[in-house]
Amino acid sequence: MAFTWVDWAIIAVIAISSLISLRRGFFKEALSLLTWIIAGVVAWMFGGALSQHLTDFIETPSMRVIAACAILFVVTLLVGALINFLIGELIRVTGLSGTDRFLGMVFGAARGALLVVVLVGLVSLAPVQQDQWWQQSTLLPHFLMVADWSKNLILSLTSQWLASGITDTPELPSYEGLLQPKLP
Repeated sequence: MAFTWVDWAIIAVIAISSLISLRRGFFKEALSLLTWIIAGVVAWMFGGALSQHLTDFIETPSMRVIAACAILFVVTLLVGALINFLIGELIRVTGLSGTDRFLGMVFGAARGALLVVVLVGLVSLAPVQQDQWWQQSTLLPHFLMVADWSKNLILSLTSQWLASGITDTPELPSYEGLLQPKLP
């Protein structure tokens, strides 16, 4: 079956993500992603505490929390960028840049594929299943299968969490049985 424009768009997203990561390298890409995650967690966890120190500057409580979260988010990103720069220089000096760039390309391909999975999952919520471009795509069914699996996993984990009153973190499913060999 021939590729449609959607298939070429999927390939382009993965290729562009790979090339960007090839240029930047694995450690810079991974540390950037980790920095964004940490910045979000820091802002979420400590925004309320910092907002109490902003009462002299901002009167509205909701604006205080928003400002505190924004301050923590930006400061964490700046610290992460500094650490990322220093580690990037260390990698450049040690001569590991070739390996780092290759691993970066693999990381970028995985990130691009994840982005495609998320986009396919979101687009599948619209009434597109009857469209010709959707039905004739070669790659969409594969990404749709992963998107559906991811959606079901997230829904099952969040439903457990919501049912527990959002006090306990959900337990991940155990895959120990899959790793053990079956005896006759």
